[in-house]
Amino acid sequence: MAALKYYALVVCICSANYCLAQATIKGTVTNNRRHPLADASVYVKGTATAVTTDSTGHFVFTVKAKSTLVIVASFIGFKETEKQIEINDTLVEINFVLQPEERSLEPVVVSAGSFEASDKAKGASLTPMDAMTVAGNGGDIANALRSLPGTQQIGDKEGLFVRGGTSEEAKQFVDGTLLKSPNYGSVPGIMQPARLNPFLFKGILFNTGAYSALYGQALSSALILETIDLPDKSSASLHIFPMSVGAGVQNLARNKKSSYGINTNYGSYALYNSVVKQHPDFFHAPEYIETDANFRIKTSKTGMLKFYTNYGYNRTGMRNANIDSSELASSFETKGRNLYANLSYHELLSPRWKIDAGFAYNYNKQRIINKLEDRNGSQLVVPYYPFNKQNNTLNSRSNFLQARMVFTKTLTHNQALRFGAEHFHNGDDYCLNDTLTTLKDELTAIFAETDVYISGSIAAKIGVRAENDALLHKMNWAPRISFAYRFNDGAQVNIAYGVFYQKPELVHLVQNRALSFTQATHYIINYQKKANNRLLRVEAYYKKYKDLVTTIPVTANDGSGFAKGVELFFRDKRTFKNFDYWITYTWLHTKRKFLNYPYALQPNFATPHTASLAVKRFFQDINLSANVSYTLATGRPYYNIQYDVAGKPVVLDKGTAAMYNQMNVSFAYLFNLFKKWKNKDFSGIGFGVNNVFATKQVFGYNYSYNRLNKMPITQPAPRSYYIGLFMSFGIDRRDDFINEKL
Repeated sequence: MAALKYYALVVCICSANYCLAQATIKGTVTNNRRHPLADASVYVKGTATAVTTDSTGHFVFTVKAKSTLVIVASFIGFKETEKQIEINDTLVEINFVLQPEERSLEPVVVSAGSFEASDKAKGASLTPMDAMTVAGNGGDIANALRSLPGTQQIGDKEGLFVRGGTSEEAKQFVDGTLLKSPNYGSVPGIMQPARLNPFLFKGILFNTGAYSALYGQALSSALILETIDLPDKSSASLHIFPMSVGAGVQNLARNKKSSYGINTNYGSYALYNSVVKQHPDFFHAPEYIETDANFRIKTSKTGMLKFYTNYGYNRTGMRNANIDSSELASSFETKGRNLYANLSYHELLSPRWKIDAGFAYNYNKQRIINKLEDRNGSQLVVPYYPFNKQNNTLNSRSNFLQARMVFTKTLTHNQALRFGAEHFHNGDDYCLNDTLTTLKDELTAIFAETDVYISGSIAAKIGVRAENDALLHKMNWAPRISFAYRFNDGAQVNIAYGVFYQKPELVHLVQNRALSFTQATHYIINYQKKANNRLLRVEAYYKKYKDLVTTIPVTANDGSGFAKGVELFFRDKRTFKNFDYWITYTWLHTKRKFLNYPYALQPNFATPHTASLAVKRFFQDINLSANVSYTLATGRPYYNIQYDVAGKPVVLDKGTAAMYNQMNVSFAYLFNLFKKWKNKDFSGIGFGVNNVFATKQVFGYNYSYNRLNKMPITQPAPRSYYIGLFMSFGIDRRDDFINEKL
């Protein structure tokens, strides 16, 4: 899909390096008492070259020589130290004496239910580029995070499915404001690409539960994204793929206090689908047009104003065999337009006061046409059930606005108090077969949260959020609290509790405006330890759902459910030289009564066991990056829910689909296309294969009205590919995208 270009781009620039003459660097790392430090990390800043010291504190490695290099040494409990050296010989000796860090409460970070990926999360933690270079993610940050524990492998729909929750229960936020429509309009059985360029972000906080009181309206999960500030240099880019072509420019002002940029992309799968045969009959191959623009202004030494806007158009049309008659076909077509704008501002008002403000606007228009057709593609109108329900047209239009302001007061000992308010406006038109429903809603929230350091080893985050919704005529308040205890060896235990609310989806509010908030209560405990470029994290949780929406016999808040599980995450960047890998495991037990479920069932998007492996290797001598991901999951349940003569739902058939088993691989080769622009241009060829072994993935079944036929829900093709060329001009981005502490 259109976002595949981003994935290849990330892989290409992450693997950047050059073949130069070699030099040997050796030395020692000691503490302030001149005692050797074993297993200290030593690396060349801005490259993937890194080693650890031996038991005597010595290190040695070779580099592709430049005139000047910056060497960095670090060790837990000591201040990171860097030294600049000149390469004048084939052997350079450099010694480090590390000073102990001052006793501080800052390293105790409350992190129950969250994975941080940012410039602050170094070593064995995740960075944004770590997430984006997982093979098979398609340039979608949410899809990339499916390699983390707590998420489900859903191949037939976009979005995050977290800990037994639907994709609608996992929300995304950009610089504090809600990203209303993160993906292009849904197509049955096909994942849709993300709208936003992943290079927009410098930080990712993936909360799988018990997230901050500063965010709301997400029953299961919050994906909090932080955009970059000013770029390092002006640059331009161009990409050419069989599925998409595009170009962009980013200009940094001479005074380095402002910048602007624009990107445009056109994507069509017409050529790709003619080569790689697809299961649906596409009469209009997936097509995407995308343009985005941004400007950033440094308003003062501590202030930053950022604006981003994105326009997207999509169209897809396809036919499938009609499950109720072998003589007929079912046609589906969707067309959509989306405009998104985000304005954010942050500033230090004084040494201890900070303000963060944001405004977001989203306009979305979508048209969905379902038709019953004969063999010749002509529309049929059949007056009796079930065929009389198979011709319908849905036109939806929404306007969403959000304004938000947060104040932060820094207290002594790095403690802090945050408080603020936000307002949401929703205006929706929902027209099904010429029956128009208009809904307008105003939701206001206030919130407060404090970071408290109780002792040198104990920290707490305590918050509360209150919301009032005009359409529902309801108000809620949601307490949230987390504690962290750090052991002397650096390991940490976290516990958390929180209550979360969410408005019902538009399709349900159209049926009943008197619905109430849905509710979930989270309980979490985890243990994590990070040392020597390894990270181990084990987490257990329990969630209780209340007031879920049911649709039979009428739309109401009569649903309930629970989810409980255990998750494991282990990342190792040290054991195998030049290899980086992580392993995850998720055990989930969940049941819920919602939608048309007659009683509490395991949802058809949830499976008890999921395991994944992500491996990355950079071959420095040939400038080649290789990434492999493998996921194994037990089959998802499926149900044939029909209705008896009284209109009550009954389960006539049920089962478990085949095990999910998929391997994805991707490669990138980087080179200089224009030698005279050395260090100022990069060209890369990215290529990859998803589902290498063409395993047939079955995500469930659709049933016929006569109950005799069922049709498997599978991928459009058993295997998918991408290959393309990317060029970047004007900037060496290695320091941004190479993991500095392999």
